Amino acid sequence: MIVETTLDNVFDADELAEWAAGLERRLGHPVAGWCVEPKLDGLAVAARYRGGRLVQVLTRGDGLAGEDITHAADAVLGLPQVLTKPIDVELRGEVLLTTAQFEEANRIRLAHEATPFAHPRSGAAGTLRAKDRPYRIELTFFAYSAIGLDDLGHIALLENLAALGANTAASTAAAPTRCETVEQVQERIDVIAGLRGELPFGIDGVVVKADTAEDQRQAGNGSRAPRWAVARKLAAEHKVTRLLGVEWNVGRTGIIAPRAVLEPVVIDGVTVTYATLHNPSDITRRGLMIGDQVFVYRAGDVIPRVEAPLADQRTGAESPIVFLEACPRCGDAIDTSEQRWRCVRGRNCQAVASVIYAAGRDQLDIEGLGGTRAIQLVDAGLVKDVADLFTLAREQLLGLERMGETSAANLLAAIETARGAALSRVFCALGVRGTGRTMSRRIAAHFGSMAAIRAADADTLAEVDGIGSEKARVIAAELVELAPLLDKLQAQQVGTQVTEPQKPATDANEGEDPAGGPLAGQAVVVTGSMTGPLAVLSRNEMNELIEQAGGKASSSVSKRTTLLVAGEKAGSKRTKAEELGIRILNPEEFAVLVAGLLPTP
Repeated sequence: MIVETTLDNVFDADELAEWAAGLERRLGHPVAGWCVEPKLDGLAVAARYRGGRLVQVLTRGDGLAGEDITHAADAVLGLPQVLTKPIDVELRGEVLLTTAQFEEANRIRLAHEATPFAHPRSGAAGTLRAKDRPYRIELTFFAYSAIGLDDLGHIALLENLAALGANTAASTAAAPTRCETVEQVQERIDVIAGLRGELPFGIDGVVVKADTAEDQRQAGNGSRAPRWAVARKLAAEHKVTRLLGVEWNVGRTGIIAPRAVLEPVVIDGVTVTYATLHNPSDITRRGLMIGDQVFVYRAGDVIPRVEAPLADQRTGAESPIVFLEACPRCGDAIDTSEQRWRCVRGRNCQAVASVIYAAGRDQLDIEGLGGTRAIQLVDAGLVKDVADLFTLAREQLLGLERMGETSAANLLAAIETARGAALSRVFCALGVRGTGRTMSRRIAAHFGSMAAIRAADADTLAEVDGIGSEKARVIAAELVELAPLLDKLQAQQVGTQVTEPQKPATDANEGEDPAGGPLAGQAVVVTGSMTGPLAVLSRNEMNELIEQAGGKASSSVSKRTTLLVAGEKAGSKRTKAEELGIRILNPEEFAVLVAGLLPTP
């Protein structure tokens, strides 16, 4: 089995030219030819054939831990069950939902009362991994390489794959093209970028490869990526559409966020009808009006955002955006003292959202307490906040619809387990603004008990690593607001367990060596998709692993960063780390470094 690799990225024509020159220096001669092809935004898979028959399909892993998705193969168009030749081969490529398939998938899911997919890529991943669904969703496979065929140039390889019966990007307007010079490569990139909005699928860049097998062999592979290929990332696609209105949504902590309602527009294969507007002051700063033509883009190719109005195209029919005078959910007053407006009732305005958040995997991890069940509990008057969960009785649960003896017993057992959750998890479950799982661990380790946390003022909170004076002020105010809830939790003996390492008292430990660990003193950033032993870990669990190893987890690369763990599709963080000379490890290398702390399979 050959390990799947990812690609390094370049972000403009100058970086591409520099990369190409570096490759030719390594080879000692000009590249014989280049192949330019679209970088498909799907899920990388490997399809294994024996005697020309499909026997197994795996998602891309570390060469050993790819997930078996053979059960979904018959729904993947372009992935033949039988090749035109009876050979042993492993085809590699991307499985994705085309624009039409994405729309059809969401139509089918809505018909079955399932939540629509938010994005074609996540929809493809979920569809491939799903089993026993009462409906079928079709996907499409595009082959781009193979293991087990004769050494061929890339263009010739793609022709061979098509002859075997596999679908390739050659069937699209952005077909792989051979170029003789870097100038021709850039011209082809510009053509593909121009086609981006017309293609029947999403792309997140353009792949440039040395075309001949000999150039590829001479260049070789690095620890994480081939030296003979690179991904040229494209700028976020901007579209113009009309701002039809503004909706105001209340979050779980009472934050009131404006959302733009747009005339539907397709961006990167996704139909966008809503976009974030950040906060009221941002609306004012941009000078937006209802009826405006506005620029819209998907930040990071994911989150739709309104950038600016086209003021010169106004007709006079536009109208001002009317700001709220009362909370749209409960009708109470709004605190407008900060940029982000908030209902004066805070998290009590959104009991369901607060309970769902508290029960989540990174908080109390209460299995069986999802959205539907939380709504039932709140609507029945059994739960007003997370503390009420610990007062629930069997008889109360049995009175709920679709709650039998087994379900009630399982939920009560999960709640009882959560009663003994670590201090950091209980604190995280509170949903304190300005904190998440990582900051909750630091706060728990620093103070050691909920009583000490509650007693801390803003100055004391600011001593915690990563909490500045402004955030400390917000957290201190939140703790005062949460006092009644914290009293209820204390009465139920929730939050009394401490499993995080305690911050040593400076005086008592003066002269002792600082805490050890393989990452002691390291500031670590994780980016991209993890593979190998780390593939099963969420980003929060990765951060927890870093801190258990003695390091400090961070979300952004800076001069203070000492190590970057770069997985698939690492993007700009990897580029910045390279510019700053920061040490970079792939997930497999990092797993070796912290092997003693990894969970047992």
